[in-house]
Amino acid sequence: MPQPSAQVTAAEISRIAGVTRATVSNWRRRHDDFPAPSGGTESSPLYDLEAVRGWLEARGQSSAATPSEELRTVLRIHGPGSGVAARLFPLVLATSRRSADELTALDELPDSDVIAHADSASAEVAVSVPEAEAVRFSADDVGALRALIRCVRDEGAQSALDVLAERELDDTASSGTYQTPAGLADLMARLLPGRTARVLDPACGSGTLLAAAARRGATELYGQDSLPVQAQRSAVRLLLSAADAQVTVRTGDTLRADAFPELMVGGVLCNPPYGDRDWGHEELAYDQRWAYGVPPRIESELAWTQHALAHLESGGHAVMVLPPATAARASGRRIRAELVRSGALRAVVGLPLGASAPLHIGMHVWVLQRPEPGGTDSKSVLFVDVSGDQREGPPSSPRDAYSRLRHRRTGVDWNTLSDEVLGHWTAYTDDPESFTDVPGAARAVPTIDLVDDLVDLTPARQVRAAPVDIDPAEVAEHAAEQLELLAASVNVLESAAGYEPWKAATESSQAWRTATVSDLVRGGALSLLRAAVPVGRGDSRTDSPGAHSTARPVLTASDIRNGARPSGTAEDLRTDAAHTVAAGDVLVRGVAGGSGIMARVADKADAEALLGHHIHLLRPDPARLDPWFLAGFLAADDNIAGASTGSTIVSVSPGRLRVPLLPLDEQRRYGAAFRRAYELRTAARRTAELAEETAQALLTGLTTGALLPPSEGPSA
Repeated sequence: MPQPSAQVTAAEISRIAGVTRATVSNWRRRHDDFPAPSGGTESSPLYDLEAVRGWLEARGQSSAATPSEELRTVLRIHGPGSGVAARLFPLVLATSRRSADELTALDELPDSDVIAHADSASAEVAVSVPEAEAVRFSADDVGALRALIRCVRDEGAQSALDVLAERELDDTASSGTYQTPAGLADLMARLLPGRTARVLDPACGSGTLLAAAARRGATELYGQDSLPVQAQRSAVRLLLSAADAQVTVRTGDTLRADAFPELMVGGVLCNPPYGDRDWGHEELAYDQRWAYGVPPRIESELAWTQHALAHLESGGHAVMVLPPATAARASGRRIRAELVRSGALRAVVGLPLGASAPLHIGMHVWVLQRPEPGGTDSKSVLFVDVSGDQREGPPSSPRDAYSRLRHRRTGVDWNTLSDEVLGHWTAYTDDPESFTDVPGAARAVPTIDLVDDLVDLTPARQVRAAPVDIDPAEVAEHAAEQLELLAASVNVLESAAGYEPWKAATESSQAWRTATVSDLVRGGALSLLRAAVPVGRGDSRTDSPGAHSTARPVLTASDIRNGARPSGTAEDLRTDAAHTVAAGDVLVRGVAGGSGIMARVADKADAEALLGHHIHLLRPDPARLDPWFLAGFLAADDNIAGASTGSTIVSVSPGRLRVPLLPLDEQRRYGAAFRRAYELRTAARRTAELAEETAQALLTGLTTGALLPPSEGPSA
């Protein structure tokens, strides 16, 4: 049977052809043979993809789509329910073990040989990938096979893996398959003791948490997921990124059919599904795992919590992401009380909105420990609140609430948040008895104070209690220092904003001729360097940043977005092929979306840092291009939109970005203006942060009795 063809919009046609949407509109009007719409509406027509491709080829218009976009398009052609994406999972692992030359040679083989090689390669890795034993390919799959081979060769196995998972999850109409953010996964892995070698994730999803554990030194990784596509994705991802670890991933309903009933591990990391009423309450009523009480039907989260504890060795730790209702819901009070009394619950961390899906809820992180026989009973529980809710107060309007949520979705500074949480956790575990409470941020609450009629474990409520030991002199000194810093920052902001009026442009001054970055690269005006991809299994490079000193900072995409200095570590790169940033380089984030800065020019403070993932580095010839002129125009919203591809993850194709062709003197005028705007933006951000910190210091001092109100009101 002939393969069904996908339908594409005019915008998708423009990306495939590497032209603007206006050009596609011109083609429709001027060429009678342009394919007629095959669906959609009059205002939003859809076109048959194969007909469009045929028309473009007849005109000699080559495709400008990236390999990952080509793979995504080919999968769409197969249509929903084909299952081709799931069959390709083991092949991602197999092809990742081949060199670029071997993959090129494979792509050049006849169709029958490509199919034979794919069957053979999949069989070789089937034992490592759940439900991959019966994978067989046919002539209908050749297009997808070739697209996968090219994607792995040109963009890496992880890129191909993400496209397949995206498509297969769409096919199954699955919900709740949220991927744990990398920053949160790293934080959770770091909350485990450093000696933890064997780690289990009973709801492994995409494998993010287990991958984070591997980066922290775990050598045995075990995962289970109820969705076969998630289990396959997790297995392949771990085999790619954790080459030295023993990886075992199984498919199945974890609570009803535990794939590892006898397994005992040193650590459990888990971001389980929540709000699940059909988790097996009736058939599991007498399960031996419920050592702290039978979970009520509406408390599936407490079932997952006890499942994690049941798999821990004596003294082992579990770190879990749970919804805030788990900490306070009346139905779970008795189990929470038992977890506290027994010493199994060690800490609860309140996260900000946007830190983890669902983004509109501030999730909690629970740290649990299986009590050791004869060990010292824990006398307190650590509560850490980094949600910021008590500092902001209630939103003033729905618009304010939406604004806060939108900021938090993209504004979580994981480095700062992790340092704060880990600092409190380390101080607490070193000596719980002498832990010093931090007002509004961290507090060790005695267990006897928690086991009451509510057993409310909400961090924001527990940390608001004022500590007893406060040195008023220290609080006053800190407040004075904050006020000085704020005053200095206000002066910087005032200076950044104090420029002469900006003049309106004439119509003729905007009629620029432009060139793409690809054109400028071919003309030698600049060099384009891309961030190295993480090393996977079978890669010829090392699996650690051995060639780089671990003391060298890494410039991350988050640093660019927030206007911050390089904050990553070489350990995060997992490659020895990272580029080094030089002063004058133009840095562009590789993934668009959200707020923040898209591009900036590296200065002396950025020089010698390693280039992190998802960043494009453009190194202009200063005799032909001004760096700030280049950065300013590259970061323009319409420029980024025109050079972006993808739906779930919007990737920026740097070669498609356009730059006006102006004389160097004129470039420098624009460059100076762009730099002023950048300085204004960063100064405003820093001033806002200092204002928030200063106000919080004053409020805390006043409410705890450490500061007295001024005898006089504010000066006029």
